[in-house]
Amino acid sequence: MSDKPEILFLAHRIPFPPDKGDKIRSWRLLDYLAGRFRVHLACFVDDPADFAHEPRLLEVCESATLIPIERRSALVRSARGLVDGEPLTVAYFRDPAMASAVDALRERPLVAEIVFSSTMVQYVETPVEGRPRIVDFCDADSDKFTSYAADAIFPMNWIFTREGALLGNAENTAANWADASFAITPDEAALFNRREAIVREVGCWSNGVDTDYFDPSGDFPLVSAPADIVFTGAMDYRANIDAVEFFVREIWPFVRAKAPAATFAIVGARPTRRVKALARTAGVRVTGRVDDIRPWIAGAKIAVAPLRVARGLQNKVLEGMAMAKPVVATTAAATGVLAKPGVEIVLADAPAAFAAATVDLLIHASRRERTGAAARARVVADYQWDRQLSRFGAALDSELASDEVSPVATSPAA
Repeated sequence: MSDKPEILFLAHRIPFPPDKGDKIRSWRLLDYLAGRFRVHLACFVDDPADFAHEPRLLEVCESATLIPIERRSALVRSARGLVDGEPLTVAYFRDPAMASAVDALRERPLVAEIVFSSTMVQYVETPVEGRPRIVDFCDADSDKFTSYAADAIFPMNWIFTREGALLGNAENTAANWADASFAITPDEAALFNRREAIVREVGCWSNGVDTDYFDPSGDFPLVSAPADIVFTGAMDYRANIDAVEFFVREIWPFVRAKAPAATFAIVGARPTRRVKALARTAGVRVTGRVDDIRPWIAGAKIAVAPLRVARGLQNKVLEGMAMAKPVVATTAAATGVLAKPGVEIVLADAPAAFAAATVDLLIHASRRERTGAAARARVVADYQWDRQLSRFGAALDSELASDEVSPVATSPAA
C-alpha cells in the first residue's frame, strides 16, 4: 500500500475526459494531486456514457465515487430553491446519495479536502479539526448570472438577478471559511476580493495548455474540407451559443461582403437547435462533436472567440494560440490571457471591427503566420500546466504545514 497521505477531491462533473473548459481544469488538478496523494474522488456524472471512464479514473485515484445526476430530478430540486430562498444551482447539485458518499469518505484519515466549484462546497461546510478545506471556484459564477440578467427579459432577468445575488452570498461564505480558495485569473480573483463581505483573500492559478498535444506539427489527421475560420467549444453552453449567433448574424455578413468564399466552422459537442440553425447561413458549418479538435484548428486560417459574456480564462483562446493560429477575440474572451494585442492576439468588440480584423488576416498570409507564431511562443512561455499548478501546490503545502501535516514534494504529476 502506498504511504502517500489521503485527500478528498469533490467535483460537480466527472473530470474525465477533459473535453470542455471546467473538466480540463479539474482533470489537470486531479492528475496533479494524484501524483502526491491517494485521492478519493467523488463527482457527479451528467452523461451516462461517461461511466465508461471510471477505469481511467481508478488508474490515478485511490477510489472514485461516481454519482449519476438525473436532470429531471435535479431540476425539481432546483425549483424548490425558489421556495427555500437558496441559489438554484446549489439546490440542483444537492443529492442525498452524494451527501452519504461524502460523509463516508470524510470518516477516512484525510489530510485535506479539495472542492472544485462553488456548487460542491455544501458537502464540506462542517469542518473537521486539523483538516484544511481548499476551494477552487474557477469562475465567479454569480457574476456570470448577473451578466446574463442584463440581456434577458422577464421572468429570466429576475431569475438571473436572484441567482447572482444568492450565489454570490454562498461564494462569500465559502471563501471566508475555506483555508485557501482560488479563481482562474487575477481579474476573476479581483471580482471576489472587491466584495466587502469577503474577509479572506481569494488567490488565483491559471489554466495551462498542453503544448505538446496542441502542436501544429503534431501527428493528427487533417480535415478533408477545413474551414477558413473556426470556433471551438461546448455548443450547449449559453455563452458559446450567444457567441456564434453574434458572429454569424452580426459579423459574418461583413466578412462575406469582403471575402465571399470564406467559410466558418462551429466545432463542438451538443449543438442546440439554435446553433444547428446557423448552418443554414451560406458558408457556415456546424460539426457537432468531433473526436479531435486539433485538425479543425490546424486546417483553419483563423480561430475566433467572439464571446460577449465570458468568465475566467478561455481554453479555446489558449488552444488556438498553441496551434499557432491568429486568434481574433473580444476583450471579454481575452480576459486573463497575457498576450500583446495586435502582436500575439487580435482584439475587437464591435461587429464591423471584428469583421475587419478577420478579413485582414484572411487576406494577408504573412500577417497570419507572424501573429500565429508569436501566439504559440507566448503560450509556450507562460501557460504550461506545471508552472500554474505549482501555485496551487505551494498554497496546499502551506496549509498542510500550518496544520502540522508533513507536505510531500511539489513536482507535478507526469
